[in-house]
Amino acid sequence: MSLIRRIDLRGADPASVDYRASVPRAEFDVEAATHQVQPIIDAVRARGVEAITELSARFDGVESDEIAVPREAITTALETLDPAVRAGLEESIRRLRITCAAELEHDVTSELAPGAVVTHRKVPIDRVGLYVPGGLAPLVSSVVMNVVPAQVAGVRSIALASPPQKNSGGLPEPTILAACALLGVDEVYAVGGAQAIAMFAHGAGPCERVDLVTGPGNVYVAAAKRLLRGVVGIDSEAGPTEIAILADDSADAAFVAADLISQAEHDPMAGSVLVTDSLALADAVEAELDKQVFATRHTERIRTALDGRQSGIVLVDDMDQGVDVVNAYAAEHLEIHTADARAHAARVRNAGAVFIGPWAPVSVGDYCAGSNHVLPTAGCACHSSGLSVRAFTRSMHVVDYSQAALAEVADHVVALAEAEDLPSHGQAVTVRFDASRSETRAES
Repeated sequence: MSLIRRIDLRGADPASVDYRASVPRAEFDVEAATHQVQPIIDAVRARGVEAITELSARFDGVESDEIAVPREAITTALETLDPAVRAGLEESIRRLRITCAAELEHDVTSELAPGAVVTHRKVPIDRVGLYVPGGLAPLVSSVVMNVVPAQVAGVRSIALASPPQKNSGGLPEPTILAACALLGVDEVYAVGGAQAIAMFAHGAGPCERVDLVTGPGNVYVAAAKRLLRGVVGIDSEAGPTEIAILADDSADAAFVAADLISQAEHDPMAGSVLVTDSLALADAVEAELDKQVFATRHTERIRTALDGRQSGIVLVDDMDQGVDVVNAYAAEHLEIHTADARAHAARVRNAGAVFIGPWAPVSVGDYCAGSNHVLPTAGCACHSSGLSVRAFTRSMHVVDYSQAALAEVADHVVALAEAEDLPSHGQAVTVRFDASRSETRAES
């Protein structure tokens, strides 16, 4: 019996078939979770640290009256970090800083007329709260992906939260603390789940409220973000991770299978989708999955993900249809293994990140590509972007007009104000050119 199902879209009429619905995802009901999360948010808002410690005992099995991680614990985590892991983190940080610096936007000034100047100013968020999940895997790389763009953007105050771990004395995973030390982040909280998002949004104990919350998490984290949007800015409501691979008969089946498995390793709800016009490749990938899955450390988790409704091998007539399918699916991660991979990549409109050819697996993007791995899921790549420097900045228009410049457009302002039946808007301009007032100002 195959580990992964097949979905046959060959011969489908694109005018009558919804490609996005044809490749279903894992069920991820954020709305249902909000009913469980609302009492958590209310408790944190009303009782602060007391509620958080109760929730940590309930959900994480950790009893502690303190939520702030001592600085010495952060320092010790770095001192005891495996040198190979430290080297990997340092290289990941170095590469991401380069790409973040390149995308940093600068102020743009437009002179519309003599004395009429508008500056498009980029301003960093004042204070951000970054969430790093623990869960099935301690995502130390998510520390890098959240912190580096915030620092490059110029955020002045950064707080980070990660779930307390019983096997770490009630502190977050040591590798996560070590990454914080490498990045100079010393405000860290041992708080997980929805209560961490509520702490950031409302403030609790030593944690002052933030302006923006970023970072991936489970359905309860996503539900907390949904409920607190408006109280605090959020990056996205991230769902289960996913990969789509567009491949033709030139692809290496072992590579494709390994990449599908690597994404399935994240979570039993992770989605792994292959889109191909080659039956031979589909058969070869299935054979590789049968061989490779049972050689992994997390076999059961991976089998559950590959066998789920969110995963499958999608058969298409040709690569033109394949491109249409992956654009409709709008995957978090999209790999392209075709004979003309760059040309096919150029036709992709909807994806969180695109990985071109056999030597750019998603794994390199997870750690050391220089790209960010906090990406839109659940088809949201058709309207949203991955985490970047831009997420940590705001745009502000600064308007600088002289008297002569205002006079040049005064009649237009008055006419438009009258058209909207807002005459006082026009009066706010004409009063500045009242002759008697002008003479009084000149005399003074």
